[in-house]
Amino acid sequence: MMKLKDLLNYLESSVPPAFQESYDNSGLQVGNAESNVDSVLLSLDVTEEIIDEADSKGCRLIISHHPLIFQPLKSISGKTPVERIITKAILKNISVYSMHTNLDIIRGGVSYRMAEMLGLNDIEVLAPLGNKLLKLVVFVPLSYASKLREAIFDAGAGHIGNYDRCSFNIKGEGTFRAGPAADPFAGEPGREHTEEEVRIETVLPAHIKSRVLKAMIDAHPYEEVAYDLYSIENSIPGAGLGCVGILDDEIRDTGLIKKLGEVFEAEGIRHTATVGRKIKKLAVMGGSGGSFIGKAISSGADAFVSSDLKYHSFFEADRRILLADIGHYESEKPALGILHELITKKFPKFAVRFSEINTNPVNYSQVWKK
Repeated sequence: MMKLKDLLNYLESSVPPAFQESYDNSGLQVGNAESNVDSVLLSLDVTEEIIDEADSKGCRLIISHHPLIFQPLKSISGKTPVERIITKAILKNISVYSMHTNLDIIRGGVSYRMAEMLGLNDIEVLAPLGNKLLKLVVFVPLSYASKLREAIFDAGAGHIGNYDRCSFNIKGEGTFRAGPAADPFAGEPGREHTEEEVRIETVLPAHIKSRVLKAMIDAHPYEEVAYDLYSIENSIPGAGLGCVGILDDEIRDTGLIKKLGEVFEAEGIRHTATVGRKIKKLAVMGGSGGSFIGKAISSGADAFVSSDLKYHSFFEADRRILLADIGHYESEKPALGILHELITKKFPKFAVRFSEINTNPVNYSQVWKK
């Protein structure tokens, strides 16, 4: 048994809500973060049947990939499916939390899992996440440099890919004159002072800015902390939408279509014409990837696997790339495995259950064949 907020704090430190796309609504949809939970049901979607399943299994928490609430609600009267689901969740005391595009975007997210399932090597991000990093520059007395670095690193700064506690340091001299009302760490009011200082530079995700700045100020000996904060265009290593990788052995386009059906249990795959093309480099994206066809082509991929591709998107391929639409539900099922691993890694004794209900609203029937 634990407080829901303790589980959510861990999840949000690993999969920051700040990484989600602007249109998204990841986060706590229904429930009180102060409530107690001892088990969770994982599901791609939240339906009335999923609420009933969670209740029957004693799960007071559902974590879904797709948010229950996408559009603003003006009332909860039971007129719409979403309103009925919310009402049922509240009456049964079941909290609902969703991790959507932020789970797509993080390092090792949904698309990366798809790439792993297909056995791709040398996996790289198709559309890296940019404009989410800040550079912090702070000036501190030499004797306090180690303490201050420790504080800002512990607060989350200094991560670059597989490395942490990253910084650049330059020794120099800082000058200042304390005013009459000041209580300076060094020097005397009214007299110019020179102090041996260190310029410390590091990077941090923008969403933890307040936490890092607080840690910096608390660890700094000066009354007035001299620091600079810059927005930088660097992408976060490994984070972004979609992935590109290399197959061990090249495969014909018809063979790839068959492989996709087997790996993702896709009952129906829409694709461009199979012309015997050899596939070696493959781009994948969980969810709706139609707007990333151009990036897939630019990456040099021989094929792009995603879902929700529009009719005219198949023309866009123009024989430059094989497009394969495996279905939205099918492309995002890997999200549940990521969530299971994420939770059990930190809380091995916490009960994590997979939903046994197929929430895919799309059905396939072969009613005519030439």
